[in-house]
Amino acid sequence: MIPALYVMIKPVSGSCNLRCTYCFYADEMRHREVASYGRMEEKTMETLIRRSLAQAEHQMTFAFQGGEPTLAGLSFYRQFVACAEKYRKPGQRIQYALQTNGICIDEEWAQFLAEHHFLVGLSLDGPRKLHDHYRLRSEGDGSFQRVMLAAKILRQYRVDVNVLTVVTAYNAPRIQTIYTFFHENHLDYQQYIPCIDPFGGTKGEQPYSLSGRAYGQFLCDLFDLWYEDITHGRFIYIRMFENLVGMLRGYPPESCDMGGCCSPQYVVEADGSVYPCDFYVLDEWRLGNICQNTYEELDQKRAELRFIEPSMEHPAQCESCRWHGLCRNGCRRDRLPQSDGGLGTNVYCEGFQRFYEHAYARLLQLA
Repeated sequence: MIPALYVMIKPVSGSCNLRCTYCFYADEMRHREVASYGRMEEKTMETLIRRSLAQAEHQMTFAFQGGEPTLAGLSFYRQFVACAEKYRKPGQRIQYALQTNGICIDEEWAQFLAEHHFLVGLSLDGPRKLHDHYRLRSEGDGSFQRVMLAAKILRQYRVDVNVLTVVTAYNAPRIQTIYTFFHENHLDYQQYIPCIDPFGGTKGEQPYSLSGRAYGQFLCDLFDLWYEDITHGRFIYIRMFENLVGMLRGYPPESCDMGGCCSPQYVVEADGSVYPCDFYVLDEWRLGNICQNTYEELDQKRAELRFIEPSMEHPAQCESCRWHGLCRNGCRRDRLPQSDGGLGTNVYCEGFQRFYEHAYARLLQLA
């Protein structure tokens, strides 16, 4: 057993009611033998819950992603929560998280999410023009209006909401517009993640791809806006900056990409197959199946595949960099491949250096 266990679940595989241009999971589905595994069956769900709660000693987190996880239907989640209560050990704490595009959220959903204290990540790329540029419905029209309705309903039912914004070449220069829009709409818990280029191509060749320079300027601009609010008593939560302040105070980062190397993770697809990372749900990285393998066997397979080890090796220029203690070369998926098969510097290295030069003194002051 381990004290706390975090499992990411894809209850409808990659099925989605949007067609976002930059969707990394749609790309992963194209790179595996079986693109979609459909909807998770009841037997798979129960086995996952039973084995996970037996593995977790004190705390268990079930996080649902997709595709679009609400397409599993509210009945799936009611059944999931009831099953978790059935297998929960005395004193064991269960937390739930849901990442959604908001299209299916209505009052019935919001009431359920509030009742069971779900932390909801709502995908929103800013005001209408910015959001609808890439986040399109299957019919081809934008999704902004429906997402904003979801935000309003979730707020009415006092659901904890964290806005997740994908940073692209299009919206990065417009962060002040985005930040102001979120503040005006009481969306004060924010997470920004750079878009991910597809497998197989050269990084930076997509129309939405971020350059290191553009991402660095984005971080500098965002930090200035956030720092102004924080120092004037207006609380805004931005995950990256909160992690950095914590790191400067001696705490380990909770954000995976800031740890310096990959951590042991479990991503469970709809058929029960388990993978080591949401960004690597590919056939060659399959660890096993939760219905057939124990957590110990899944860990053994991860070790055999050596998924974590390459991320622990950093180029010499990183080791000698002034900012390595904070940057730690970022996410494995963003590191440039080397001719020897290893992982090089982060594609956003230039941007990170610019940002830390810009913000370090003030981050240290806040810490």
